[in-house]
Amino acid sequence: MSELVDHLAELTGFRDRDILDVTLAGAFRDLLHPRSVAIFRMVGDGDNQRWLTRARLAEGDAVATADPVWVDLENLPRLAAHPARCEALTGQTVVTAVGDAGLSVFPLATDREVVGVLEIETERPLDTEAQRMVCSILRVYRNFEGLLDYSERDTLTGLLNRKTFDESFLKISSAMHPHSSGADARRTAGPGSMYWLGMIDIDHFKSVNDTYGHLIGDEVLLLLSRLMRSSFRFHDRLYRFGGEEFVVLMRCDSELDAQRAFERLRVNTERYAFPQVGHITASIGFSELKAGDSPSSAIERADKAVYYAKGHGRNQVQSYAELIARGELDVTEKVGDVELF
Repeated sequence: MSELVDHLAELTGFRDRDILDVTLAGAFRDLLHPRSVAIFRMVGDGDNQRWLTRARLAEGDAVATADPVWVDLENLPRLAAHPARCEALTGQTVVTAVGDAGLSVFPLATDREVVGVLEIETERPLDTEAQRMVCSILRVYRNFEGLLDYSERDTLTGLLNRKTFDESFLKISSAMHPHSSGADARRTAGPGSMYWLGMIDIDHFKSVNDTYGHLIGDEVLLLLSRLMRSSFRFHDRLYRFGGEEFVVLMRCDSELDAQRAFERLRVNTERYAFPQVGHITASIGFSELKAGDSPSSAIERADKAVYYAKGHGRNQVQSYAELIARGELDVTEKVGDVELF
């Protein structure tokens, strides 16, 4: 019992979700001594949903392995490739026997839906008592994740909030640093990695609130957040900073790829018919992250590109580097008094 309590204390001692999943996998390995234990999450949309490995520990592993944060969706196994996991997504625990060995798959759920599975391979199928213990620990895990969501996510849109931005930014900065090391760097870095910060500002949003009221304004913000989720990839980090201001952290191979991603959101927003309001537009500015950047310096560059877009017709995507290259902005130029609404 004391070992179980120790593991629960360790599990709830972290606010980093990567560490949380690794700790959960480690707890079950120590308690059950399985052949392997792994946590998988569903990513992607529609018919292109895949399995992302969040943490995997085999019996002799010293450290857990996981898919990189920025892994290409097409490189991940499809949901249908693992029928037992798919069955567990219905909310039921699946315990099967292969010879004398056992495979147990438990659903990982939030307050709203099942988002993944815990998969445990053992020498023999787990008995009822062991299954009950696993389910009890997963309830603690679920409750703790709910608390993390409450503290890390915007209550209206469900996007990440401003408080979580600096931590994500520092992880990326560590991966960009030539002397970076550790799990965060290994999970984030990739060959030819280029990271980008984009700022998104709804055009004339004040007039939406003034004309239709704040309830309709909130609905516009909620619907825009959904457009963002469908326009960007599953691993891009989406934030609401407050009001009508949104931020994206992403990795692309080139400035052109980043431009296309932000342009996709701009077009999707322009074409979408918002209830009662009709059509709205957004101005977007983005900048590449540089080694040694602070969060404020990166935000300032993207912010200047947004202000330029606002002052030159709105409903457009502007690259800070391109504006500098064209002579439209000076490196030392301060943000002007552009009417944002």
